[in-house]
Amino acid sequence: MKKKLFSVLLSVVMASTLLVGCGGSNQTAEKKEETKTEQSEAKNDEQSADGAEIALITDVGTIDDKSFNQGAWEGVEQFAKEAGKTHKYYKPTEKSDAACITAIELAIKGGAKVVVCPGFLFEVPIYKMQTKYPDTKFIILDGAPHDLNKDAEITENTASIFYAEEQSGYLAGYAAVKEGYRQLGFMGGIAVPAVIRFGYGYIQGADAAAKELNLAKDEVKIKYTYVGNFDATPENETKASSWFTDGTEVIFACGGAVGNSVMKAAEKSKKAVIGVDVDQSGESETVITSAMKNLRNSVYETLKAVYDDKFEGGKSVVLGADTGNVLLAMDTARFKNFTKEEYDKIYQDIVDGKVVVNKDDIAENAAEVPTELVKVENIQ
Repeated sequence: MKKKLFSVLLSVVMASTLLVGCGGSNQTAEKKEETKTEQSEAKNDEQSADGAEIALITDVGTIDDKSFNQGAWEGVEQFAKEAGKTHKYYKPTEKSDAACITAIELAIKGGAKVVVCPGFLFEVPIYKMQTKYPDTKFIILDGAPHDLNKDAEITENTASIFYAEEQSGYLAGYAAVKEGYRQLGFMGGIAVPAVIRFGYGYIQGADAAAKELNLAKDEVKIKYTYVGNFDATPENETKASSWFTDGTEVIFACGGAVGNSVMKAAEKSKKAVIGVDVDQSGESETVITSAMKNLRNSVYETLKAVYDDKFEGGKSVVLGADTGNVLLAMDTARFKNFTKEEYDKIYQDIVDGKVVVNKDDIAENAAEVPTELVKVENIQ
């Protein structure tokens, strides 16, 4: 029997958390974290009066990252404006559990009744805060609260939301091959669960399209890597440029600001890019579509549930195609061959269960994804 997705996610997080961000800093003692938190609280206490009823704490990146943070913030903004609620975002001063805890406490002292935290890197901070502040509602995206020993607990005042990114990635890979691309690339940021799921789906979608088109084995090739960060850097642009020079026609840029580097390279090479998380078509004309999570909608609906007294905490949910929470950006797509009719059909097949995208065998090695026609080359 396959393991449940939640269990698998936790196992991957165990291997990935030490890499970056609010979730596993290099601090191994809780006492050290508490001391650091107290120091930060003293520094920021005077800002508490500027708080708001609904708060969002940013993950790695900025509020206008055209990706995960921004998508979640748009959901907060939409609901808050419609409901007439004050809202504000807070950015941790550094990448550590202590800094994230400080930001959360600053928001609560400022009057926050609901705190939204986008990213699995908030798992340990929320684990601590949910019991300390039982009257505050917490919404964590792509994560579930657990302690430093990886023992998970989701209290009744916390909603844990995951997404079926593998389905969105599948649609991206399927569309790319149907569009006519044969030399594909996947450039992920850090090998965290959500990024891995996007990549796994991407490979499976490309493989399925190759079968439908009766392509020869290995006619479709995918270069696959994680660059180890979520940043726009000259190194990331250089790597993308080298792929394009070697013949890669389209790269699925799945790593926050990494996408900006890939877009720059694509603009110089006149090649194509697939965006991630939100519709990134406005960032560059090279973006042919984006593999999206409906962050805005899921945050909006969860906030609405809070204020309608319908909040369902204490559990994790996985939002997928059946609820319209993973999709491709088709309204702004720059496809020449792949049609809306083809998209609607494959999307409905996923919703109906006719197409099942593998999600249980999550691992960093892309070569382990079961394929029949597509050749995957792991790039270090």
